[in-house]
Amino acid sequence: MTVVPERDAWKALAALVIGFFMILVDQTIVAVATEAFVTQLGATTNQVIWVTSAYLLAYVVPLLFTGRLGDQIGPRTVAIAGLVVFTGASLWCGLAPNIETLIVARVFQGVGAALLTPQSLSVITRVFAPSRRGAAMGAWGAVAGIASVVGPVAGGVLIDALDWRWIFFVNIPFGIIAVVLVWLWVPKMEPRGHSYDIPGILLSAVGMFWLVYGIQQGESHGWGATTISLVVAGVLAIAAFLWWQSRVRTEPLVPLRLFRDRNFSIGNFGVSTIGFVTAGTMVPLMFYLQGVKALSPTSAGLMLLPMAVIAGILAPLVGRLADRLDPRIFTGIGYFSYAVSLFWLALVMDSHTSIPVLLGPIALMGVANGCVWAPTSSTAMRRLELASAGAGSGVYNTTRQVGAVLGSAAIGALMQARLVAHADVGQAVADAMFLPAVVVLLGGLATMAFRTGEQPVSTAR
Repeated sequence: MTVVPERDAWKALAALVIGFFMILVDQTIVAVATEAFVTQLGATTNQVIWVTSAYLLAYVVPLLFTGRLGDQIGPRTVAIAGLVVFTGASLWCGLAPNIETLIVARVFQGVGAALLTPQSLSVITRVFAPSRRGAAMGAWGAVAGIASVVGPVAGGVLIDALDWRWIFFVNIPFGIIAVVLVWLWVPKMEPRGHSYDIPGILLSAVGMFWLVYGIQQGESHGWGATTISLVVAGVLAIAAFLWWQSRVRTEPLVPLRLFRDRNFSIGNFGVSTIGFVTAGTMVPLMFYLQGVKALSPTSAGLMLLPMAVIAGILAPLVGRLADRLDPRIFTGIGYFSYAVSLFWLALVMDSHTSIPVLLGPIALMGVANGCVWAPTSSTAMRRLELASAGAGSGVYNTTRQVGAVLGSAAIGALMQARLVAHADVGQAVADAMFLPAVVVLLGGLATMAFRTGEQPVSTAR
């Protein structure tokens, strides 16, 4: 299939990113509704944790399969199915009469998110000319960067003005609009085959479930023998999955040849560190702003506006420039800005720090978000064959989400350990910021090994 006219390609991307934006917002929007779940639904602490964990678990486990599914039956079909499931589950969440129903509905939201997410990068790869993919990735990156901070802001405003149920009801009109626009604007793409790697699907699902569930249990219940056993079993199942993929000769769920492309491998590592940082730093930062600085949910969310605005301005610009310039320029600026901003926060976060002092590192995080997403994604995906675009997108998004789960668990555990070491909450949160700073620094160093100057693969069949 050849690329479509540029105007039509942008319309297709616009239709898909509406749903992608909702999905990313829903990862963080419930963070400010914790008190409402306890007071209005009688939720226990563990149940509150599972409102988020159930969504993330159902989101990350099927991603490898749903990415490949887009290759096999068409990204348009899978995207519409994902939007319908996600929107219907959002209505179910809003109407939930108790916390148990809400958790189950969040599982279905996660499944809808898993169906939709890989299709956006797959469509970018398949409908945009190689010279324009960076700009498209810039728009995709702007959505990813802004959505990560819009959740707490929107959640605080909706809960203060209306009710916690509206953090889910607000998805419904956007979901309906997205379904209509995807139907009208995303072109039908010829399926690439209908052979399903059933053993691969089962091994990947079981391995990802055990690994992610084990990590989440470790974060909330401690790292006992059962939790460690789950994590080890997950790692072993994933190892068995990779061995099986090397043996499949027909339609493997993840073609391992993807990783022969050095840029794809490096990009996956880089985006995992971005996922680690964006998911891992949001909780301690909001915990500090509300618990130490005594800001309301809305005020705490609004503190992140400089990051959202700067990221929204920079990401499309960086995307366009990344098509023409060495992407390492932007990954260097982005990843290292992230590291500097986190080290900066770690040094100034205490009970005596004034609010204006915090705006400097938060704004620098906006520069980082604006610079990392587009060049990392476009460089990672640029050389993939069209037949593997969905599989590659599934792997890429899975890596990002696993990074997010690891970041949330690791930083949560580190915060708890530092709270035991000393009772100063502000100091414990500040200490926790050193870990993501080091992780994202490693991601930036890795992207310096991107191979540049190569021509992307042809988009023609």
